[in-house]
Amino acid sequence: MQSIHTRLSLNYLFVLTLGMALAGALAWFVVSDLYISTQRENILAQAKLIAAGLQDSTLPTQSIQPYSQTANVLPGIHTRLIGDSGAVVVGLPLSEETIQMSEAEQYASIPPSELIQRPEIESALNGTPATALRRVVDNRQVLYAAAPVQNSSGQITGIVYIATPLPSGGLPASIIFQLSGAVVIAILIAAIAGRVLARKIANPLEELASAAAAVSKGDLKQTVSTNTNITEFQSVNQTFNEMIGSLRQSDEVKKAFIADVTHELRTPLTVIKGTIETLEDGALDDLEGRSSLLTSMMRETDRLIRMVNELLVLTRADAGSLTLNIQNVDLTELAQMRCETMRPMASRQKVGIRVDSAMPPMLVSVDPDRISQVLDNLIANAVRHSPENSTISIKLQTNDDWIECSVSDSGIGISSKHLPFIFDRFYRVESSRDRISGGTGLGLAIARALISAHGGDIYAASVEGKGTTVTFRLPA
Repeated sequence: MQSIHTRLSLNYLFVLTLGMALAGALAWFVVSDLYISTQRENILAQAKLIAAGLQDSTLPTQSIQPYSQTANVLPGIHTRLIGDSGAVVVGLPLSEETIQMSEAEQYASIPPSELIQRPEIESALNGTPATALRRVVDNRQVLYAAAPVQNSSGQITGIVYIATPLPSGGLPASIIFQLSGAVVIAILIAAIAGRVLARKIANPLEELASAAAAVSKGDLKQTVSTNTNITEFQSVNQTFNEMIGSLRQSDEVKKAFIADVTHELRTPLTVIKGTIETLEDGALDDLEGRSSLLTSMMRETDRLIRMVNELLVLTRADAGSLTLNIQNVDLTELAQMRCETMRPMASRQKVGIRVDSAMPPMLVSVDPDRISQVLDNLIANAVRHSPENSTISIKLQTNDDWIECSVSDSGIGISSKHLPFIFDRFYRVESSRDRISGGTGLGLAIARALISAHGGDIYAASVEGKGTTVTFRLPA
């Protein structure tokens, strides 16, 4: 199986080589056409120059051989146009004798009747210099130019006829060598460019694949570089890093959660185990001592059951499988009912609960049991941390989009460094919450999970020494 680096390199090389081949073929045709056009102009200029030199000369009716004229008269892509014996000068009128052609046609002798059938000769006889390209002996290309020789009165007295063979390859060897060298250099450049481009694309992918493989083995410390000029790679790498950061955070939360659960379960289990051992050691027969021990065991058992139920709620909320029995509920009435239920608990702590009696009915579509659980958690939390002879205030308000419910106490408050974390699981502000009070550190986490399941949100505001207000809001 080929690596992406090798495959991209081969693909780039193939595409660029194909492009260079097409460009080379096009360049070949263009250069060939330019070469032939330049040769036509030069050979025609040679013919005209010779014809001008023979003006007013008396020409015999048979060809003059040899005639040498070898200078190039136009710049361009060409070699020597005419070698020795390259020009044939024919006088008019034509005799019946055969005419010996130039070396380009291997000095072949042709009759005048065949000669005048050539288009360039016919054009020259009519007074217009012309060129022609045709294949002759051995299938070689030969370029011809014919120019009329005129006397002072403008009469055509002869024809200068030049023939020069073109290279067998269509272009001179020097030009073919230059074009071939250019093609080879272009292919080498294409190969280098293909390799560079392939490396530029393959390296980020290989880095990403390596990091993904390490992550699949449990290494969550992997990151990939986002320093790339390719937008898509930068976006993918940034998303990968964010994903790894999220996984790392989730892993840390999971470890912390397991540690907290282990700690929380160990405390009541230790108490229960110690109570059982005490009963086994003879306290079971002590009726007065047995009652307190069984009460302690019952309390810790209730705490375990409550913690397991709370963890079950959080687990279902995390999995998105929390069942909600949605009903149209008057949140004002529900809040008043929960306050009445929690009032005996508050009375034992010498804390009052006050509900705004002027609150109008506020209908929401919620699960009444779940929202009751949220209210109970918030009120119980406020009662535990309120000083004696203080009052907890419940207030509701509404607008077009939301219905808000606030639970306020006048306790010692929460410092700003702890406030962002009070909805985390098992998080406790030690100065105001401890395990002796009976809290598990899950009440606010459960409240947030239940409110989020209803499409709402929950937040807290607190001032140290003045109290805390926890507010949740639900879609109206």
